[in-house]
Amino acid sequence: METATPPMPDRADPAGAIAAAAQAYSNRGRWGEHDVLGTMNFLTEAKRRQGAALVRRGVSFSLAQRFDTDGPQRGWRRRTNPVHTMLDTGLDAERGQGFPHGLGGADDVVFMPLQCSTQWDGLGHIFDHGMAYNGRRACDVVTSAGDQVTGIETVAAVIAGRAVLLDVGRAVGGGELPDGFAITTAHLNATIAAQGPSSQVGSGDIVVVRTGQLTRARRDGWGEYAGGPAPGLSFTTAGWLYGREIAAIATDTWGFEVRPNEFDEAFQPLHQVAIPHMGLFIGEMWDLDALADDCAADGVYDFWLTAAPIPVTGAVGAPVNPIAVK
Repeated sequence: METATPPMPDRADPAGAIAAAAQAYSNRGRWGEHDVLGTMNFLTEAKRRQGAALVRRGVSFSLAQRFDTDGPQRGWRRRTNPVHTMLDTGLDAERGQGFPHGLGGADDVVFMPLQCSTQWDGLGHIFDHGMAYNGRRACDVVTSAGDQVTGIETVAAVIAGRAVLLDVGRAVGGGELPDGFAITTAHLNATIAAQGPSSQVGSGDIVVVRTGQLTRARRDGWGEYAGGPAPGLSFTTAGWLYGREIAAIATDTWGFEVRPNEFDEAFQPLHQVAIPHMGLFIGEMWDLDALADDCAADGVYDFWLTAAPIPVTGAVGAPVNPIAVK
């Protein structure tokens, strides 16, 4: 059941606000002490059947940005854009590669941080005071060998089901929300009301929120898209995210929540509650524009979504090519 929206806490007391939200919206122990799936437990077989039944027209959309050197990354935390290099080319084939009977081929390699473009945050990505999801010590979860407990591979088979687009940029901002715009529970509910019955969000759903920032970045250039000011979810939506029992949420922005953050001294405070306490999976840098145009045209905002991360063993986040089918 949806919880009430709390008032915006004192900007000067982030520690108190984060601690209060962490206690109020915790899923610790909800699915047992050994659970590694977090909110993906809400995405049941019944929800997948419900999602599969939404395929009517057969039209599909990739919700991934491109993975190339022209991406938004600027080097923060050593995150760079992908570097794609060919190992064998057509010229190598023409000159002979040592294969029999004239066989030739091309091969390539890519170097990239796992969270440089469209991706999921795993449950080992964010900690709160040295604690990871489900009350585990961070040092027991993520070591130099990677996430030994909740690595992204643990959800490689489960992220597929009913999804709902909330085009807040269109419903509230006339197409695009300005940087620094904090999306509140009122904005989310207003978007659902404006879009109609297919936008209802319930337990086990995957929610994708379009702000329009990516649209602007494509038009005006990347600028500070990676890490700079951005529209995003307000810290006060923590209760909405928890109460709706969603399986996951993704946005078209770099960091999911509003930036600059809403406290005088804080960094991604909603992450600090959502991941280690709720066990909520967060997707970032998704491309929602083509899907949003189609939803606006036919008035249907729910669809089948398959969004399995690349199962890099022990990774705390991973690239994804989400496919929406209507």
